[in-house]
Amino acid sequence: MIQGVTRSDADSTRRTSLRDEQKRLTRTRLIEAATQLFTTQGYATVRVDDIAAAVGCSRATFYLHFTGKPDVLRAIAEQGTLPSVQHFYEDLDHVLDSGSRTEFAAWMRRAIDWFQEYKDLLPAWDEATALEPEFREVAREGIMALPNVMSSYLSRWPADRQDEARLRIELLVAQLERFFTRWAMQGTIDVSADEAATVLTDIWFPALQTPER
Repeated sequence: MIQGVTRSDADSTRRTSLRDEQKRLTRTRLIEAATQLFTTQGYATVRVDDIAAAVGCSRATFYLHFTGKPDVLRAIAEQGTLPSVQHFYEDLDHVLDSGSRTEFAAWMRRAIDWFQEYKDLLPAWDEATALEPEFREVAREGIMALPNVMSSYLSRWPADRQDEARLRIELLVAQLERFFTRWAMQGTIDVSADEAATVLTDIWFPALQTPER
């Protein structure tokens, strides 16, 4: 016995730690495989069996970690997309604090670049939102959470207009998503990224100004 811990206890602890690490690695591999499949094949056509096969595990193992495809897509969002976009709107909060139209235009250009970075996953996100009521709620919660990271912006609105302030941010998010889908993915809007950023700035810089008290 060493400091009150038997060799058996130590072995048991190591085995538990090893199992926990194996579970963590399997979960990580499932998320990575699902991300790859969703970006290359979309959401609807990918099956749970496809994700499990890509990792070399069984369907039963998949269900030890996730309840289904919406759950694994939620994990992808929570680990990558959601923290990234929240950071992006924290940045917007600081930009609006500056009151600078030039800074806002630069943010808008960065927003377009952000969508470019994540564009391969966006079709899967849209498909899941349309097909899965469970994931529709996840998407709704994600959009509604963005005003929460813009605390300085919200603080400049009167208490009786807080809902309006939040709605303006949510509408900005929605328009940027739809613009990018039509522009970069469907090709139905023919404009350069810089031109788009300029026009979007014309629309949204005044729309996000806080009212005079």
